Amino acid sequence: MAATLCAKFLPKQGWIPLVQSVRHGSKAVTRHRKPVHFLKQKLLAVTQYIPPPRGIPRGAYPNENTKATEDHPFILLLKKSLKNTLEDNKMVAVVQNNSCNAEDMLNLKFRLHKHGITVKFFPNKVMRSFMTDSIYCNLLPLIIGPNCLLVSKEPKAKEMLMTLRAFPQLVLLGACIDKKIMSAQGLLSYSKLPSLTVVQGELVSGLMMLTSQTASMLQRHPAHLSALLQQYLEQQSSKNNAEDPPKAEQAA
Repeated sequence: MAATLCAKFLPKQGWIPLVQSVRHGSKAVTRHRKPVHFLKQKLLAVTQYIPPPRGIPRGAYPNENTKATEDHPFILLLKKSLKNTLEDNKMVAVVQNNSCNAEDMLNLKFRLHKHGITVKFFPNKVMRSFMTDSIYCNLLPLIIGPNCLLVSKEPKAKEMLMTLRAFPQLVLLGACIDKKIMSAQGLLSYSKLPSLTVVQGELVSGLMMLTSQTASMLQRHPAHLSALLQQYLEQQSSKNNAEDPPKAEQAA
């Protein structure tokens, strides 16, 4: 029995079992995770990527720009005043105010008032909102920073430029005269033109000179013809007088 068990369980010579139990010793854990330094933790927390919030899909909410917003009553009053100012005056000039003190501004108003020119102040927001849909839309690039308007019922560009020469802190940017936009150089050229009365006088004198020349040319030919006919009659009468005496002697 023992021999049978030994022959059954003991491995034979040259025979390898299918499953072998191998005993391993305990492994020493040497790679422990070291604690992160406190400053490094703060740096990682600060530099941690935070993804942007998910955007709201288009059309989920109504557009804020499409909401009808009513202006303040004071803004509406300023717009109405600006509209009346631009419609009632033929000359509107935009001037940049570079730190002009109250005394110089009062002196400027006094000098311009002598020529019928008025200084007007309006907020840039009001002027830009009104000029956007008007004929003065080309003046929008000039409405930047502290500005003021010089307006007059008659175009008096020469008087305005002469007055502004004494105030270097006021720079002329452009103007609108008789619904025509002009730059500063164009306004200077416009001021050198003669006045309307002088031009009308020159036109009337030119027309009268042309009419007088036309009348003299029309009268020249009949007068010349009448002079020739008068000369011919005189010649004929002189010939007849010269021939009359010989005939009288023959009759005697």
